[in-house]
Amino acid sequence: MNSLNFLNNDPVNVAQRLLGCELLRIDGQERMSGIIVETEAYDQIDIASHSYKGETPRTKVMFGKPGFAYVYFTYGMHYCLNVVTGPAGYGSAVLIRAIEPLEGENYMYKNRGRNIDKIFLTNGPAKLCQALNISKQFNGHDLHKKPLQLVIKPAINSNRIAQSNRIGISRGNDLPWRFYLKNNKYVSKP
Repeated sequence: MNSLNFLNNDPVNVAQRLLGCELLRIDGQERMSGIIVETEAYDQIDIASHSYKGETPRTKVMFGKPGFAYVYFTYGMHYCLNVVTGPAGYGSAVLIRAIEPLEGENYMYKNRGRNIDKIFLTNGPAKLCQALNISKQFNGHDLHKKPLQLVIKPAINSNRIAQSNRIGISRGNDLPWRFYLKNNKYVSKP
């Protein structure tokens, strides 16, 4: 059973629980997937969160039901995928920062448009969106359903999870809300 009920929780807890779960993308006849190895939590009380200033047309999805995708465009060139968490009406989400490819690597390389070492294929939020062909069309998509689906796996033992301050942001980077699998070579920055 692929129950996403645990997403109706605090984003810090959800960010840890998502580690080890699988992200599945069906694109035409192509099947691509990977294990989530790095996440970051964002909450409406957090200055770095898009939901900090309240609900807007851009952030409406973040205030919706848990288990939906919040996809945004950044730096005028990249998409980033988040999983909405918490109760409806509360703006929180978890950024998927990196995955370890499982299947469909050839198609991921094609989507990235370059021949690179496998560890650099999906080791960052923009890289994984490019590799899996995730764009704004998935903003508001129900992650219970294909063609972009979150597949729940057993929880990772906490002794395998590392915690650090979030990276790639200028405000709120003092919060230790980044989580990743220890010694995993697909993490964006150990």
